[in-house]
Amino acid sequence: MAKEKLLYTDSHEWMEPEGDVRRVGISEHAQHLLGDIVYTDLPEVGMKVEKGDEILVVESPKAAADVYAPVSGEIVEVNTALESDPSLVNKEPHDGGWLVKIRPFDPAEQEKMMSWNQYQDLIGG
Repeated sequence: MAKEKLLYTDSHEWMEPEGDVRRVGISEHAQHLLGDIVYTDLPEVGMKVEKGDEILVVESPKAAADVYAPVSGEIVEVNTALESDPSLVNKEPHDGGWLVKIRPFDPAEQEKMMSWNQYQDLIGG
């Protein structure tokens, strides 16, 4: 997925619409700051979240970082490939390293997210 087509949060999550669900991950910028991801604490499918709720933790030798829900909704899928290879978050942050898929309660919430250019302004890119 072209990172320029994704939506971003100020806490460095990205989101991509996929039909009636939204694929969510952490930005390339965030994974560079964290370093090598060695563990992901994935949530349960079916978990209901509100925008801004902590949905999982990613860990590196440097730090652990919370990942927040970019929209309110229900987690309908988790990337189980990360259980055996959490480094996918580093290798493919916008493709194979996605974290969860959320079915939003209110798709209009995503209108408050940042475009690629706005996110680049935030991170000084």
